[in-house]
Amino acid sequence: MMKKFRNNELKVAVVGASGLVGGELLHLLEKRGFPVEELKCFNTGRKIKKVKFKKKYLTCRPLSFAELINSKLVFFASTDEVSAKYAPKLATAGIWCIDDSSKFRMEKKVPLVIPEINADRISQKTRLISGPNCTTTAAALALWQIHRKFGTKELRFATYQSISGAGRGAIAQFEKEMKEYLKKGKISYRKNKYFSHPIAMNLFPQVGDFTNGATREEIKMNLELKKIWDAPYIKISSTCVRVPVLRVHSIAAWIQTEKKWHIEELKKVFQKTEGIKFSDREYSTPLMSQKRELTYVNRLQKSHINEREFKVWISMDNLYKGAALNSVQIAEYLLKKRYLD
Repeated sequence: MMKKFRNNELKVAVVGASGLVGGELLHLLEKRGFPVEELKCFNTGRKIKKVKFKKKYLTCRPLSFAELINSKLVFFASTDEVSAKYAPKLATAGIWCIDDSSKFRMEKKVPLVIPEINADRISQKTRLISGPNCTTTAAALALWQIHRKFGTKELRFATYQSISGAGRGAIAQFEKEMKEYLKKGKISYRKNKYFSHPIAMNLFPQVGDFTNGATREEIKMNLELKKIWDAPYIKISSTCVRVPVLRVHSIAAWIQTEKKWHIEELKKVFQKTEGIKFSDREYSTPLMSQKRELTYVNRLQKSHINEREFKVWISMDNLYKGAALNSVQIAEYLLKKRYLD
C-alpha cells in the first residue's frame, strides 16, 4: 500500500464504475491513498447502480461530456465505443484520460503504458494514455528485464484466461451453468453472448473473435507486446485458452534469447524485476494470486529445444495489475511528475 500523497486533492471521474474493473479501480484508489477531492462515477445509465468509495455509496450517473470535462483525471473502464466517444475530446480539452479499453492501444500517438516498463513515454502532451490487454501485461512485465539483459528472439505463449476477463455477465453465465451441471449432471449447449461454448466444466482455445485463424486476444498479445517493448522484430506465437476459473490469468511461456545465459543468472534477473515475485520452490495458482498486486513467476526451466530457450509459468490477477492497478499506477506517475498540479 502506498503512503498518503501530499499533492492537492483532485476531481476524479470513473467511467464504468459499476463494472468489475471499475469496482476494483475504486477499491485501489482508496487502498493506495490516491488524493481524491471529488469522485464522480458513471455508467451507461440503463440501470441505477451504486458503488462504494470511502465508506460512502455513490450513485453512478449517466455519461455526460459536460460533467466529465469538469474533472482533472478520467479513468475509462468501459467499452471501446465509450472511450472512442469521450476520451479524445476530453484529452484535447486538457483532461488527463487513462483508458483500459483496446480502442487506442495501437495508435501511434497514444502511449501504451506499463509504468514499470515505459512510464517515460508519458509527457504533458500525452493526455490520453492507454493500458494494455491484461494477458499482454502479465507477459510483458514478467519478462521485461530478461529482454533488456539478454535480448529476445522468439516468444511462445499458452494462456489460461479466467472468466472475469469477459465481464460480470460471463461470471453469471458460469454460475448458471454450474447450477445446471450440479442438478442434472450435464450442461445444455446454448450459445450465449459471452462464450461460444459452455464454460463450466469446460475450456476452449478461443478468447475473442477469429481473424484469419487467430483470435483477437492472440493478435493483441503479438502487437501490444512489441509496442510496449519497442521491439517489432520479435517473433511471437500464442494460443489463448478460456478456462473455468473466476479470476487470474496464467501463462506458460517459452522465451528464446539472443544472448547466452546460465539458469542462476535468469533467477537473479527475475528476483530484481520490479512488480513481480519469483520463486524456484513453489508454483503459483489462481487462488493464491487473486487480489494480489504482484505478478508471479515460477517453474523456471531450461528448454530441451534450444540452448538459449527457457520456460516459465506466470500468474497475474487480470482485474488488478491486468487492468485497474495498472491504471492507478499510471495516475500515480502523473502525480509524481506533477502533471496533475
